[in-house]
Amino acid sequence: MIDKKIEQLKKLVIEEANLVEKMINLAIDGLLQRDSDMLLQVELWEAEVNNYEVQIDREVISLLALQQPEAKHLRIILMISKMNNDLERMGDLAVNIAENAQYLIKKPIIKKYLNLPTMADLTQNMLRDAITAFIGEDRELAAQVCESDDEVDDLNEQIYRVLITYMMEDPKVIKRALKINRIAACLERIADLSTNIAEETIYIAVGQDIKHQEIEE
Repeated sequence: MIDKKIEQLKKLVIEEANLVEKMINLAIDGLLQRDSDMLLQVELWEAEVNNYEVQIDREVISLLALQQPEAKHLRIILMISKMNNDLERMGDLAVNIAENAQYLIKKPIIKKYLNLPTMADLTQNMLRDAITAFIGEDRELAAQVCESDDEVDDLNEQIYRVLITYMMEDPKVIKRALKINRIAACLERIADLSTNIAEETIYIAVGQDIKHQEIEE
């Protein structure tokens, strides 16, 4: 009985994750294609993510109260609860990207947004792989997600340094540069949250808590 309930919970959180991934993808595509309608759609989808969050929270509370799960069942349920919270925050960050992009698409482009498209691709891949790892309890794929976080951090730092240079050379680009920096910061945070999911997946798969430490071979 509890296994069936957990599978239903997994299905809901995977649907939520797929929607959040679509939001992030559409927010970046809307920026790069300079399409305001795409960006508006991202904001509309936020309500659906919020509905998923509420539904999953209710199911988690019900399972904990009525089934009194233990051991691995309990760990999985608690992980789903954390994922639900992380995914809702990613949805908020996707909306933040879309809102900043709405300003940028009306202005001249700064150097094709620097490394932002590359950073966005890597971040989206991390989220996708984190969810895939969760579904299959794939320790190796989850570890790869954790390793990719450093690449995203490096790209974020590169973008920041270049934007500082542009703002010093031409004050007229300051507002656009700040918007790009905010989008990069949102992507960096999404990568962090994807890493959280990967770390929890490793814990579920092998019982190893890797937060703040290296992954054992």
